[in-house]
Amino acid sequence: MNIAIIGAGLIGGKRAAALAHFPEDTLRVVCDVDLARAQGLAREHGCDAVADWREAVLRDDVDIVVNAAINAVLEPITVAALSAGKHVLCEKPLGRTADEAARMVETAELHHRVLKTGFNHRFHPAMLRARALLQEGAIGDVMVMRARYGHGSRPGMEQEWRSSKDLCGGGELLDQGVHVIDLIRAFGGDLRDAYARVETKFWDIEVEDNAFALLGLRSGATCQFHVSWTNWRNVFSFEIFGTQGYITINGLGGSYGPETLEVGKRRAEGGRPDIEVTEYPAEDTSWREEWKEFRSAIDEQRAPLGSGRDGLMANRVIEALYASSHSGARVALDMEGRIV
Repeated sequence: MNIAIIGAGLIGGKRAAALAHFPEDTLRVVCDVDLARAQGLAREHGCDAVADWREAVLRDDVDIVVNAAINAVLEPITVAALSAGKHVLCEKPLGRTADEAARMVETAELHHRVLKTGFNHRFHPAMLRARALLQEGAIGDVMVMRARYGHGSRPGMEQEWRSSKDLCGGGELLDQGVHVIDLIRAFGGDLRDAYARVETKFWDIEVEDNAFALLGLRSGATCQFHVSWTNWRNVFSFEIFGTQGYITINGLGGSYGPETLEVGKRRAEGGRPDIEVTEYPAEDTSWREEWKEFRSAIDEQRAPLGSGRDGLMANRVIEALYASSHSGARVALDMEGRIV
């Protein structure tokens, strides 16, 4: 299939690099409002460059659109692409709000196109192995999940688009917290209630730089997470505790440290569990593993892992957490993730 990438920044570059591993797919055009940046990425991959996303999305020789633009324009670009008959991989979050996400999902269904949310974290090797272990019942029934995710920030961050309510839609909860919420749903299923404190502790910005959440799953499991722009160093930790043991994933490679998977099996007699640790190579293969899943979903005419609906559900959870923080009370959710 032929691909257009909208947004030639860091993530657009990662998507383009992943495509190099799939010779049957061809990158035809890169689009960015900064034409010079689009031309730079296009030169690397031997394709066209344009500055107007409409020119890229409406091309007859494009079958798939990868939407790696800023949050404020994810919805109009995705809706236009789906309406033009293209399949779309839209980077997380799936729009600034649940309403924007719902319009994208509805458009995909109307035009019978595959819509995938860019949840590449699901496809890190440690995550894929953890998913398999849970399906095998390796640690029994999941009781508790706990996560930390954040980065060290950088000078001038308060001037970036991620710090703008209008351009981004939210702060750290929407930026990195959406990944944590998606992983919680991927490993544990849908939620029944949410409680949060969403705060701006350090940066002089209009969105949050820290969020603390407590989630109840319909399975009966309880989940806790903290996401932060004030860690002062990059950190990622995701823990799953079951009736027969635990799984811990630390690091994402690169500045987040080596990606490791630790599996502990509880002993009936108590004492130190049997522990096995696996460390994965520094190369981040999640982008091409996610593309493989997306392409398989298109070929098989099915919903992909990390679908448009998954993006919508994650955004609904985020809105519930904002509502809880505003009211100071627990928020109940229905089966579709809407606030009751």
